[in-house]
Amino acid sequence: MPDSQPQPQPPSNPSGSSGHSDQAALLLCGARLTDGRTVDVRLGGGRIEAVGTTGSLAPGPARTTATRVDLSGYLLLPAPAEPHAHGDTALSAEDPGPASYAREDVQRRATEAALLQLGHGATAVRAHVRVGDVQGLGALGAVLQARRSLRGLAQLTAVAMPRLLTGVAGADGLAMLRDAVKMGAGVVGGCPDLDPDPTGYVETVLEVASEHGCPVDLHTDAADPTRLSRLAAMAGGLRPGVTIGPCAGLARLPGDAASRVADQLAAAGVTVVCLPQGGCGGADRRGTAPVRLLRAAGVRVAAGSGALRDVSNPVGRGDPLEAAYLLASAHGLRPEDAYDAVCASARAVLGLPEVRVEAGFPAELLAVRGDHLPGALSLAYSRIVVHRGRVVARTSAVREYCNSAVTAELGLPRQGRGELS
Repeated sequence: MPDSQPQPQPPSNPSGSSGHSDQAALLLCGARLTDGRTVDVRLGGGRIEAVGTTGSLAPGPARTTATRVDLSGYLLLPAPAEPHAHGDTALSAEDPGPASYAREDVQRRATEAALLQLGHGATAVRAHVRVGDVQGLGALGAVLQARRSLRGLAQLTAVAMPRLLTGVAGADGLAMLRDAVKMGAGVVGGCPDLDPDPTGYVETVLEVASEHGCPVDLHTDAADPTRLSRLAAMAGGLRPGVTIGPCAGLARLPGDAASRVADQLAAAGVTVVCLPQGGCGGADRRGTAPVRLLRAAGVRVAAGSGALRDVSNPVGRGDPLEAAYLLASAHGLRPEDAYDAVCASARAVLGLPEVRVEAGFPAELLAVRGDHLPGALSLAYSRIVVHRGRVVARTSAVREYCNSAVTAELGLPRQGRGELS
């Protein structure tokens, strides 16, 4: 059953312009939608201008031409978003010793990681970054520099994560957290499970977030129902919102205890981000939150990637479609609900507007070779990614077989026709 969330209306200005006439247009031709229609989609000014039957759309007002992209054989979807990445440690698994926190190394890894995830389809990424201790604010500065270099390709948001916030030992962490927000971290976060006073840690994070009007995103295993109840009570009503994850410990609680906590999180409006592809450095134990129980209670559940080839998960892919595939195949969600977890719900976590393939909505789109969503989640190899109305990434995969009478006789689909030796 889909999450019951209010449905936003399209913006009143479908062109997305603010007094500026955008002459560039992109025409996506012959795309299939999840409802089975085959359509053309015109983009302009970073938004979807029109959706019509194949061949029915002109370049648009004040334009003589539009760049055409043939999407025959592709399924067109709203683009996914990545709500739980680790930009400072990504792609460090093969480095000898601990991950380097030299500014240039972090910036390179964070940029490359965001581009990899963009290639998968995630046009927006929330990256958790450690602050304080030996890193100071250097890693955050590097990720913020990566954000600037990615402008126009992908949207990157940084979460500041201090280790300690309470007692004498936490004084430096608190000062560092406040400096991180002033520096440009858009989200206040951290790991309360690692602090001697987890409840005090959460109180401090919520206080700083309230001061600056920032969202909160906390790492927790969620294995202690009493602690979670306190968190829900403190978080209720905080805007722009509180997110926790990966919450694998919820799946280890007795059913009645997990249900009570899920009801409390739903009442408080707390979002849970699960990590079906594996763990991350902020979680001591692996596993996936009980997504069906949480959704049944009315909790918004999003899915993230977690570690991307760092010591926590040396084979992490950072692929939102793989996360959706795992939610459908291993956790019993309908493909539509699984994709919602990496798309609409993930975008809501990031405070981004909803995307639909309809006029007036943001042109944040993913085209995947295939003709229906289950097939796309199963074999999502070829992808075309659109961010702010322009193609920003392409991945093309071609499977070839040697010539065989069997394939010809049965009329089986083949992408490749070449001779294989």
